[in-house]
Amino acid sequence: MANTTSPVGFILLGFSQWPQLEKVLFWIVSIFYIMIIFGNLTIILLYCVDPCLYNPMYFFLSNLSFLELCFTTTTLPQMLSNLWGPEKTISYTGCVIQLFIFLFLGATECILLVVMAFDRYVAVCQPLRYTIIMNPPLCRKLAFIAWLSGLTEALIQSPITLQLPFCSHHQVDDFLCEVPALIRLACGDSSSSEWELTLSAVLFTILPVGLILTSYGYIAQAVGKIKSEEGRQKAIATCSSHLLVVSMFYGTVAMVYTDPKNNFASAHGKYLTLFYTVVTPFLNPLIYTLKNKEVREALKRLLKKYMRQ
Repeated sequence: MANTTSPVGFILLGFSQWPQLEKVLFWIVSIFYIMIIFGNLTIILLYCVDPCLYNPMYFFLSNLSFLELCFTTTTLPQMLSNLWGPEKTISYTGCVIQLFIFLFLGATECILLVVMAFDRYVAVCQPLRYTIIMNPPLCRKLAFIAWLSGLTEALIQSPITLQLPFCSHHQVDDFLCEVPALIRLACGDSSSSEWELTLSAVLFTILPVGLILTSYGYIAQAVGKIKSEEGRQKAIATCSSHLLVVSMFYGTVAMVYTDPKNNFASAHGKYLTLFYTVVTPFLNPLIYTLKNKEVREALKRLLKKYMRQ
């Protein structure tokens, strides 16, 4: 039965059918959340204090780290509250705010990863013109476009989703308020919302993946022509880390958002949500720091500076 009025709140089911698993997940997610905050704050701090990292790649990386901090702070406290106690509800206002910010930051990340791929393309394929092409004004404009694209997507998708005729039980089979889970909660006709979400998924996941793979096709050709072994290894290290982030993020998001009512998304959507809201933000700083010599060296310099004081 559909409820045509705005609901008072929603019940986020999560893993409520497995109470013991919830307790285990609470501590795992808590540890991940602390490490996400520490890792991303470290990257932002290094970019702010180390002049050696004042280049476009680390400018975009600091944007990504700031985005991940906001993204996880929007989702994980609610997830932890859901996992710890019997109270699984979220107010309608809280759900609206979470949905909007989740869409805003998620769509922004989709575009920001494309911008980072373009930066790597210019760095590897046009090394002599890199500083000319990727000048500070252009970098700021590209970052602004990424954030503006995410805001536009949230402003369009949020009202469409919230206008759906939700079932009167208001039970969301997820940890948080996101579009696919709310579409599955609709009791009336949700075809228009599904088509709009599919279009958004194509624009923000499928198309970006195509652009990124194209850029890395050119990068692979350019890397093969690099005569210096050190230069080749540096290019491979920075590009492979970006490709790893891209494959994890876009792959899981696309499976949930492209067709929210298919059997796979309906049955496993919350597991994938757990992955791209917890695991991916946790791995991002590890991938970029452990696989990046410049970041490791900057971290060593910062630690030595504070040890001398």
